Amino acid sequence: MPDVVAFGEVMVRLAPPNFQRLEQARSLDVEVGGAELNTTAGLVRLGHSAAWVSRVPDNPLGKLVTNRVREIGVSDQFVQVTDEGRCGVYFLEFGAAPRASSILYDRKDSSIALVQRGAFDWPAIFAGAKWFHVSGITAALSPGAAEVVDEAMHAARDAGVKVCFDLNYRAKLWTREHAAQVMELLLPQVDALIASEADAEHLFGITGSDFTEVAKGLVARFGVSIVAGTRREAPLVWRNRFAAVGYANGETHESAWYEVEIVDRLGAGDALAAGLIHGLIDGDLKKGLDYGAAMGALKHTVPGDLPWLTRDEIEGAMQGHGLRIRR
Repeated sequence: MPDVVAFGEVMVRLAPPNFQRLEQARSLDVEVGGAELNTTAGLVRLGHSAAWVSRVPDNPLGKLVTNRVREIGVSDQFVQVTDEGRCGVYFLEFGAAPRASSILYDRKDSSIALVQRGAFDWPAIFAGAKWFHVSGITAALSPGAAEVVDEAMHAARDAGVKVCFDLNYRAKLWTREHAAQVMELLLPQVDALIASEADAEHLFGITGSDFTEVAKGLVARFGVSIVAGTRREAPLVWRNRFAAVGYANGETHESAWYEVEIVDRLGAGDALAAGLIHGLIDGDLKKGLDYGAAMGALKHTVPGDLPWLTRDEIEGAMQGHGLRIRR
């Protein structure tokens, strides 16, 4: 059975090449991606077993998604193929300073958005698992999807499986008020919370002079054991500094900083989540932050949402290996 189970949507990603605007495009590059799948893929690249739980339409786009899931080594044994709904799509425009990159969603009434309680046999899915990973994106898809996230979290806790939740607030998917209302119900069931300081303030009014104060506020409010986040300095669209930070048991830990030349920043936070869970499987937050920062930094250098990385290069980045060509 898988070490880690994740639940969420995967969409087909269409992006114009060469920094074109959508209205200029004559062709589109095709990738697939979704927060939870990206994270399980990263865990597989680190040597863990992982399963992605979802629903996809019984058509060629659904097959495109599940083919890519299997290609990167994630189990699709709990993915339901259905005649209900469609495959979500998103369009990505790559920007360059001073124009930011942007995303246009076309995901209404996707197969997973139409899910209802009782669709999945969660006790069977969680048998033997160590961690369950899900994000606020999945809860934002529909009231039914939010209820299934809640159902899955309760089942995970009943099975002794720890829960990692990436807040991942998306203003294009739901309002601040609705998101806060749902999160107030979900977060008390979470063990490890990935959240930005900006989202903590925007959704819950939790503020502080630094990450530690905000993390303490989230722990006090929701009872989570661990709070983790991303450190990012972004002087230019395609050049950033990137790191990870986490708080648990009254202590704050930080990773090393990485200078990042960005090829594609989509999925970097999900790669960080994979490294975090990798460390937490061993009960080691600092290890999780170190792996997460290295994975997130490296993911910036890989086209597409999925972290096509190797453990050797992840650990090489952690050890400060240089940029000479490896022959």
